[in-house]
Amino acid sequence: MTARRTAAASATTAATAALLLSGFAAAPAAVAHGSMTDPVSRVAGCFAEGPESPDSAACGAAVAASGTQAFYDWNGVNIANAAGRHRELIPDGELCSAGNAKYRGLDLARTDWPASRMNSGPHTFRYKGTAPHKGSFALYVTKDGYDPSKPLRWADLEEKPFATVTDPRMENGDYVFTGTVPKRSGRHLIYSVWQRSDSPEAFYTCSDVVFGQDTSPTGAPEPSAPADAPTARSTAGHAGHGGHTTTAPTTAAPSTTAAPSTTAPSTTAAPNAPEAKGEELAETGGDAATPYLAMGGAAVLGLGAVVLFTTARRRSTGSRR
Repeated sequence: MTARRTAAASATTAATAALLLSGFAAAPAAVAHGSMTDPVSRVAGCFAEGPESPDSAACGAAVAASGTQAFYDWNGVNIANAAGRHRELIPDGELCSAGNAKYRGLDLARTDWPASRMNSGPHTFRYKGTAPHKGSFALYVTKDGYDPSKPLRWADLEEKPFATVTDPRMENGDYVFTGTVPKRSGRHLIYSVWQRSDSPEAFYTCSDVVFGQDTSPTGAPEPSAPADAPTARSTAGHAGHGGHTTTAPTTAAPSTTAAPSTTAPSTTAAPNAPEAKGEELAETGGDAATPYLAMGGAAVLGLGAVVLFTTARRRSTGSRR
């Protein structure tokens, strides 16, 4: 009986290990986090004002619509399985929330959102990376004639991003990269997409800007970036970062040439895997074959468990003889 119990315990241990390594057992999700801080995004600016008592009317309305927790989680406006399919997944009128009801207040069509000063020409952008990962950034600006009193649509943005960058350097917790801002006047909006290359997850921001002498024609205050990392009130988890790094590559300043057309990529790839040629996916990280490799590894581990169990039983039988 002792040998039989030992065999059963060995088989159970092997099977459990196979499940854990193959991903069938529960494991924390791998997520990155961050938001644009120059120019300041709506969600980051409202957090800096104070979710419990915002300074501006626009942020007050956003908190009333979304609740305070959305702004304590200012670094989490994302889609977990975007894989480059931004236009396909995010409806018109919900670009700033990325279609996430939790952040619905960011989609309010108002002319008094706090806006950052912006000039046409070269600009150094900063994006707070509270959980850095490899990936690509793409920045879009609204077209001439943009009306902030109407819900933001994809058609309100230029077809192509005016700046793209892959794996930019980090300075004091910020991704830093340059881009040339097109000529504009008056109130506009800069929309950012951060698509991870080590995961299908993507993050989105809306930054209100004003070109010209006046910060805001409506008198709204100029927004401030959060002074600190997310507080203890944040519920945006950072567990499970298999590829997490505290510093990004320190290579020369990356290219900021325009990216190809933003036509939505094909959706025939595996649901949770980045597409091989996604419009804003970096050329690093896993590809669509990764899930199948994982399943193959699980099969090998499962077979090993069976062999171990069979061997143990044979030894148990031999000992009784």
